[in-house]
Amino acid sequence: MGSWIESWMAATTANPPEGGYPGARFGLPAVGVSAVASLGRRVVALALDWLLGYAIALLISGPDPLGSPAFSWNVLGIWVLLTAVPVAIFGASAGMTAVGIRVASIDSAAVIGVPRAVLRTVLIALVLPPLARDADGRGWHDRAARTIVVRSRA
Repeated sequence: MGSWIESWMAATTANPPEGGYPGARFGLPAVGVSAVASLGRRVVALALDWLLGYAIALLISGPDPLGSPAFSWNVLGIWVLLTAVPVAIFGASAGMTAVGIRVASIDSAAVIGVPRAVLRTVLIALVLPPLARDADGRGWHDRAARTIVVRSRA
């Protein structure tokens, strides 16, 4: 079991990626469509998805939602649904689509499916996994779900 955990938890940001650029070992191009998405695009996509979840939570939470102690949990739950379901089915959430990125499986599957999308989304909610990135720009959440975030347009 130890080797399984090391296979996705080891953050090797100090080591240069194989082939000289992020994604080379997965056969991805250095630039353009299908290249590894930048951290900036990923952060913007996350912010857009979070703002959308926040807006929907405001709409459905009734009068004075900001005074409710459950409001932040509502936002989190809505964000998880808005992220996991579209990523499982289409490979991208609304925010990802807006900035031109998508989640790709490293095992060549067309989509990552529900279990892997839920695992990935829950780990993103924990904050630390996306920050511990390897040389290919994959956080612990991507390593655990066997995914990589790539550009879907130039």
